[in-house]
Amino acid sequence: MLEPAGVLPQAALRLDARPEIGADEVRVRVERLNLDAASFRQLSDKHGGDGGKVVAEVLDIIETRGKMHNPVTGSGGMLIGTVDEVGPDSPLGLREGDRVATLVSLTLTPLRVTGTDWDGRSEQVPCTGHAILFARSVAAVLPDDLDPRLALAVLDVCGAPALTARVVSRSRSGTASPGTLPDTPANSLINTQGVSVAVLGAAGKSGSLALAAARKEGARRTVGVVVDEAEAARLREAGLADEVVVADARDPVAVAAAVGTPVDVTVVCVDVPGCEHGAILATADGGTVVFFSMATSFAAAALGAEGLAADVTMLVGNGYVPGHAAYALGLVRDVPAVKKLFEGRLAP
Repeated sequence: MLEPAGVLPQAALRLDARPEIGADEVRVRVERLNLDAASFRQLSDKHGGDGGKVVAEVLDIIETRGKMHNPVTGSGGMLIGTVDEVGPDSPLGLREGDRVATLVSLTLTPLRVTGTDWDGRSEQVPCTGHAILFARSVAAVLPDDLDPRLALAVLDVCGAPALTARVVSRSRSGTASPGTLPDTPANSLINTQGVSVAVLGAAGKSGSLALAAARKEGARRTVGVVVDEAEAARLREAGLADEVVVADARDPVAVAAAVGTPVDVTVVCVDVPGCEHGAILATADGGTVVFFSMATSFAAAALGAEGLAADVTMLVGNGYVPGHAAYALGLVRDVPAVKKLFEGRLAP
């Protein structure tokens, strides 16, 4: 950290992005960044969709801060690249030449970009440069059977389906152990009724994976909430939800009315602020709300639940669950509709 002294990398204003590595660090030759959805939307909206201005601001943030850490949303994204050098004491198990995706945020990853032909109109940023992984970073070797752009998009949000799976499984059985993904066959006979799940932003990357995870883990009712009829048509065609409804996630009354009977678990995957209260209203007493969006105001969520006298458990999706990468990639392989949705969003 260059400043301030004494803080961990995510909280730092500026990181040291020099290419030299410590004994327990790894340097990655960067190939592509994936900006998180909330950050990209904020930048695009700020500049009225002017891609050139978006590019300029992203490069300025990286140059100024030594990392991609959007000062407005507080979020970043992740990257893919090839391992360039491995320190002798690195515990990550990576080897020089491995093609990897980082599974930690760009907000805590020392990064230098030396060139790009990005047009500023999509979340994925082809570029050259380098990044440094610490001893407690997380990275996954890219699979050979998936387009790297697809793998990057999936791994960027792989925490969402993993945490959804854990919450749904616990809601059904109460037996899932902390730090593990559920064992679906073992749990499947414990609660034959299953639980109901609503996903806000259900046609997006994290939303579609969360729906697929909920269904895989035995949810008896799944509701996909989307913003317009175009998104609804895509989600209905995919067949990932039992019910597809249209509502502005920022309108609490509209969300609650669209969902109807309150659900046991609500997962928020919307990349705009102001969606906290609708998620709370849509959730039954004793239920759980998972906020998996960097646009979430956790003060608004806590105070809103208090003001609504809502007896709900609220979880912050921190992006890491052991086994999350393999779980998400498995969903993409096993559920063709999810893969098709992702590929549609990657199409030029």
